Amino acid sequence: MSDTSPSPARLRVITGEIAPLGDLLEYADPHDPLVWTRRGAWLVGVGAALTLTAPGTDATGLAAQWRRVADAAVIDDHVGVTGSGLVAFGALPFDTASAAPAVLTVPHLVIGHRGERTWATWVLQDAGEPDPDEPRTVPFGPHWSAAVGPGALTPEGYQAAVRAGLDAISAGEVSKVVLARDIVGTVPAGADLRRLVRSLAGGYPDTWVYAVDGLIGASPETLVTVAGGTVTARVLAGTVARGADPDTDREAALALASSEKDLAEHGYAVRSLVDALTPLTSALAASEQPFTLPLPNVWHLATDVEATLAGATSALDLLGVLHPTAAVAGTPTDAAVAAIRRIEPSDRGRYAGPVGWIDAHGDGEWAIALRGAQFDLAAATDAGIPFTAHAGAGIVAGSDPEAELLETRVKFRPIVDALA
Repeated sequence: MSDTSPSPARLRVITGEIAPLGDLLEYADPHDPLVWTRRGAWLVGVGAALTLTAPGTDATGLAAQWRRVADAAVIDDHVGVTGSGLVAFGALPFDTASAAPAVLTVPHLVIGHRGERTWATWVLQDAGEPDPDEPRTVPFGPHWSAAVGPGALTPEGYQAAVRAGLDAISAGEVSKVVLARDIVGTVPAGADLRRLVRSLAGGYPDTWVYAVDGLIGASPETLVTVAGGTVTARVLAGTVARGADPDTDREAALALASSEKDLAEHGYAVRSLVDALTPLTSALAASEQPFTLPLPNVWHLATDVEATLAGATSALDLLGVLHPTAAVAGTPTDAAVAAIRRIEPSDRGRYAGPVGWIDAHGDGEWAIALRGAQFDLAAATDAGIPFTAHAGAGIVAGSDPEAELLETRVKFRPIVDALA
């Protein structure tokens, strides 16, 4: 692990309540926004006081480094709500073998809003630094649209990949494997990426909309939330497109709720989460039957899980235990990841990896990076900023390659529509 901050000095953190500010996105960096939002609650970061990186999905090492940073920090928090005080935004890759690093960024400034309260957290690297100025807005840049095309796996190639996954299931290698395909494209040079965040937050308010280190999306699925010793998570597995009218929409939801294939896929995902949480928690509860969760473009089978942490375990510690889940990898996990490496032609990067935030107490919210795109900010040129987006589907015995391809098209819709 490397600490790429300009100074190892102890952080001085000051949080105070401020007057409501209106559109918090106006305070984010147009070209590299740091954002976490859902249902009107916001965390918006500005700048980078400290950046921690780790190879692959070394959540354990990242958690240890974060503890040292948090323990050394001098924190003056006059607000004391979820998301106040010292906060870092983070994103980790899907696979330990990925070339994409895990990253935690502590912004110079975090503006938060929850309920009726708005606050600002300033992070200073030197006790001698002067107190910071008030937050400043940055006007939105012009609207833009992206050029999008096939990635390393074409639609025809994806159906071939599904057949390879079915072969692995028939051979007894896995019971389930989640296979993804990619699309690639560019957005104009200097594009204001906050416009993408705004589009996703407005169109999908019940999802966790995130922007961290060029990774921007709207995830319907939490990996884990830790708050005051309580752990919650939502498992999504099993998907069908929404109907065109109320009758067909209702029929789609009923068909999903009674689908043996989708119920089996969902069961694998719930069992993997419960098995991983059990050694670290007590009073674990999960509903016996999944419910159908409506999003603007799809129905999902969903199960909520809640438990009490048995010890001093942080949200980052849990990432190392829980990720990857059967919902985004398959069952058994190690065999499914090996199959993904063999079948998919390119590195997923941070697609389907953990994305979220953590505070000095180890509490935080982490989603699975779905329905999004990774912008390669370092590769930006006058020709534009390249990006890659992924969408996947869970393959189990009886899966139909064409139907799974259609499922990926439905899952691409949120990010493709927003890019357009």
